[in-house]
Amino acid sequence: MNERLAPGLYVVATPIGNLGDLSERAADALKRADRILAEDTRVTGKLLAHVGAKTPMSRYDDHASEAQRQAIVDSLGNQAVALVSDAGTPLISDPGYKLVRAARSAGHEVRTVPGPCAAIAALSIAGLPTDRFLFAGFLPANAKARADAIREIADIRATLIFYESGQRIADTLLALSSELGPRDAVVARELTKLHEECVSGSLQELAARYAEQIPKGEIVIVVGPPLEAETISDTQLDKMLDAAMANLSPSRAAAEVAERLGIPRKRAYARALELSRK
Repeated sequence: MNERLAPGLYVVATPIGNLGDLSERAADALKRADRILAEDTRVTGKLLAHVGAKTPMSRYDDHASEAQRQAIVDSLGNQAVALVSDAGTPLISDPGYKLVRAARSAGHEVRTVPGPCAAIAALSIAGLPTDRFLFAGFLPANAKARADAIREIADIRATLIFYESGQRIADTLLALSSELGPRDAVVARELTKLHEECVSGSLQELAARYAEQIPKGEIVIVVGPPLEAETISDTQLDKMLDAAMANLSPSRAAAEVAERLGIPRKRAYARALELSRK
């Protein structure tokens, strides 16, 4: 096809590593668009060179101003504009939703050119339940904020998906293990690339593994839903907490008992606080 694309915004998924994963439709859209909005024009430039496209590019990221966004929206009446991220599907842990919302509100066509997504790719090979899942993106770097964020989703009965960097993965896995208990998990690294790796184990096992070695590359953590543990009564829980608190603080006792029983840490901690007040 050589004719122009119809005016509007095209959300185009690009490879997460292997350039062979770029679909024919995506390559065609990138060639025929009037303009491409990219997070990093240097990264997207390599992809355009791979498919032989010479489409003009503009930088668009989460620092774009309202004025820049409005100028793009104003151009959609007579231009086909393709939105891409550095890798994968735009808007998945990438900027863009404000532009999509503004384009739709202005009455312009917004079309998807679907393709690779690291979160879905990791979920597909993790061997964990896929009927319900929650994508949580990157957890906060601050330890307290990270723990608070994990607690907010701890009781959701779904597989959890996170993105993470090699430098932070050990701390993140330790926090997940501490807050979620002994759940099954998978660390998927460098998906679709030469050194693709998928390691499974409990959160505790994975935390120990990556505390000793800092992995390289893009990483997805997939965590199974809460374990179907035998119902633990408050009486049973109190008995174990009383014994643990003979030598430990309420917080530490709650953490150890929760891990032993496979129950949410916040339940054990709430009971530990109650017992400590008596």
